Amino acid sequence: MNTQVVFNIDTKVKAKAMKRARAEGVPFSSVLKMAAKNFADGKLSVDLVEEITPQKMRLLERESRLMDQGKGTRLANMKEYREFIRNL
Repeated sequence: MNTQVVFNIDTKVKAKAMKRARAEGVPFSSVLKMAAKNFADGKLSVDLVEEITPQKMRLLERESRLMDQGKGTRLANMKEYREFIRNL
């Protein structure tokens, strides 16, 4: 049994992807199906992790050293820690 998926995509991205699929002789729908299957099977990952700049790394290391000494910022829960890290 199949189902239909509808989503919005930038026109330029779609055109570029369709052009590449056509050049490789693969229907664009097959590319999307393969991507979905590979993602579901754990063979494709989405890297949503931001690049850590040297300046931010120094701030993270400094905060880590302070926490090791018992002097770091104390927050109530992981949500607050994530927000604190994002704002460094």
